[in-house]
Parts: sequence; C-alpha cells; structure tokens
Amino acid sequence: MCGMPQQPPIRSTPTRPTRPDASMSLLTNVMDHSLDDGYAEAADRKKAAGDGGLPKTLRARLGLAVGLVLAALVVTVGAAQARVAAPVVAKEREELIDRIDRETETADKLEESVDQLRDDVSTRQREALKHSGDSGQADLVGILSGAVEVHGPGVKLVVNDAKEASTGGDGNPRETSGFSDTGRVRDRDMQRVVNGLWESGAEAVSINGQRLTALSAIRAAGDAILVDNKPLVPPYTVLAVGDGQRLSTRFQDSADGLYLHALQENYGIRTAISVEDDLRLPAAPSVIVRTAEPRTEKGTS
Repeated sequence: MCGMPQQPPIRSTPTRPTRPDASMSLLTNVMDHSLDDGYAEAADRKKAAGDGGLPKTLRARLGLAVGLVLAALVVTVGAAQARVAAPVVAKEREELIDRIDRETETADKLEESVDQLRDDVSTRQREALKHSGDSGQADLVGILSGAVEVHGPGVKLVVNDAKEASTGGDGNPRETSGFSDTGRVRDRDMQRVVNGLWESGAEAVSINGQRLTALSAIRAAGDAILVDNKPLVPPYTVLAVGDGQRLSTRFQDSADGLYLHALQENYGIRTAISVEDDLRLPAAPSVIVRTAEPRTEKGTS
C-alpha cells in the first residue's frame, strides 16, 4: 500500500519590525510640545517675579479700572454723538438739494421769460420798421440787418467733420499758422466760409438756423463752435440767400472756396454745396435797428 508523499513543512518567515514614519513622529512631537521650552521658562520666570497678571496693588487696580471706564465712556459718547449728528447732516443735505432744485426752477422760468420778452421786442421792432419811412428801404434795412426773416433762392452748403476725425489737445490740434490732420472743422474754417459767401454776394446767411448779422461772432469753446454764444454741432448747414447759381460759382472760385476745397482734399473734411430755389432764414434775436436822417440847419443871416 502506497502512502501519500508528505509535503515539507511550511516555515513561516518572521516579519521585520517597521520603522515609524519620520513625519508622523515630528507631528506628534509638535502636538505634545506646542510651546518651546524657552518660552515656557521665560513665562515661569516672569510669573515668579510678579510681573505678569493683574496689578497687585490697590492703586494700580483702581487706575486700570478708571482707564477702562474712561475708554468705555469715550466710545459711548462718540457713538451717541454720531447717532445724533447723522440725522442732522442728512436733513441739511436734503434742504440743500431742495434749495438747489428751487433755484434751478426759478432760473428756468426767468430764462423762459427772457426769451418771451426778446421775441416780443423783436416783433415790435419789425412792425415799427415796416411802418417807418419808405417801405422798400425799411424792408431792405430789415433784411440786411437780420431783423426780419428772409426767404428766396440761394445756396445750401453743408460742412462736416471727417469720418474718422480726432479730437484736439494731445492729438496735434491745428495751430494758428496752419492746421494739422485732425479732421475737425474749426471756428476759423466757418469764419472763412461765411466771409466768402458774403463776399460772393449773399444777402442773408445762417448756420444751423442761427441768423448771422454784422454783430455776429463765430468763436470756439474747446472743440465746440459757438455762433453768438450758442453751441452748434456738426454737420454745419450754411444757408445763404442770393442769386443761387452765381453765388455758388463765385464762392467756389474765391479764395475761401478754394480753402474749403483744400480741407476736403487734404484732411477729409466733407462738404456739399447745392443751389436751392427757396430758402427760409429766421430773423436774428434781439437785433436793434437804428436809422438816421440828415439834419439840415437853416443858415443865419
């Protein structure tokens, strides 16, 4: 009878003891000893000398208590004053805003009243001009002075900034002796245009609805153009009453017309001129027309 072969006994290999991780040991040490020994010793020495903790003497304790009371009193008083002053400041602010609103409303009403009175004066002046002296001469004086509105044939000239116009200031603006490539229409450009139209035979001129007279001024305020202290925005539409075709030809051939053409060719300023059959120009506000007659004195014998 055959016996089963015996297997050799399995020997167990003894496990090697593992070394604790260094990081865990350091973390445990920090948790167990949160304070350095030097700090602990310094604290013990200070406590033994009586320097730490609350004051020992009664006077020191009273001084500390008084200081705390004063600090609390200052904080309390400051908070109370701020709470009391806040409504006062808010009330004064509201009163100031209401006052500004009232004064602004009053100024607007006064401005409307001034405009109405100005229109009434202009109407009365035009009526008086029609009924004084020779009717034909009075009409001519009214037209030339701008005291009456005008309609008739003429030319329409539109002057506009370049499509990619830059502002002045640091963008190399035009100087007195010339102008740079800013592409913006300046006040002196419009002055030359208007003077050129007058010289070419215009009988009445307006810019964006503002009637020009012998006393009108075209000025600049920054990049804005002012006509009689009223700001205008581009495009600038200039209407000139006169012999339309002749006026257009003479203006374009004049020095001012060539100047405008140079602005268009060199700096991209857009212009367009056309002959119109009927243009209507309003009367200029607050024009005072005075007429004079020769005075004859009788000779003395």
